[in-house]
Amino acid sequence: MFSKIQITGTVEVVTGMHIGGNSAFAAIGAVDSPVIKDSRSKLPMIPGSSLKGKIRTLLAKKYNDAIVEPENDAENILRLFGSSKKNNIRPSRIIFSDMVMENEKELRRQDVTSMTEVKFENSINRQTAVANPRQIERVIRGAQFDLDLIYEAQNESEVLEDMRLLAEGMKLLEYDYLGGHGSRGYGKVKFKDIQAEVVIGELSESVEEQLGDIFRF
Repeated sequence: MFSKIQITGTVEVVTGMHIGGNSAFAAIGAVDSPVIKDSRSKLPMIPGSSLKGKIRTLLAKKYNDAIVEPENDAENILRLFGSSKKNNIRPSRIIFSDMVMENEKELRRQDVTSMTEVKFENSINRQTAVANPRQIERVIRGAQFDLDLIYEAQNESEVLEDMRLLAEGMKLLEYDYLGGHGSRGYGKVKFKDIQAEVVIGELSESVEEQLGDIFRF
């Protein structure tokens, strides 16, 4: 049996989000910590690796008995996300695509002039009381990104379990944060209008019917 399931929907930024870009060649006076942007459109993006890594980490906190390296994660996590362990390499069953911000035009109609904002912060040296100011760029609240995941179904008896694990990871993320500085309020996101559709091959009718319910959280 071989089939592929496409999981689509929207990732919406609820509080300013910072996923860092490259500041190695920033001009004097530029933002200290810029966000990563698509090189063609210059719009903010969420790398697929950032979303995948965060969801896997949250699931590992729940299902692992202790803090371990990713290649020693619980079996259900390894099956879905894969492993690079020497002599036991397991390919990931799921592909996370990069996501570029998709609602720029809608926000501009609401008189939003920039898709990012700069937040000024200070860290204070406790011994000297000297402030160290810095500027952190954030993707603005209300930014939306098109979610596009591809799951490769290799064993129909495991499809629903894998999909429930993925949905659980997404729900855990809604109560956590994506990107950096989450303890200071950055990076809260929510998933909207999530749908799962078999796009290659076939699955039994009963499995397809249950797919739609799994992502209603």
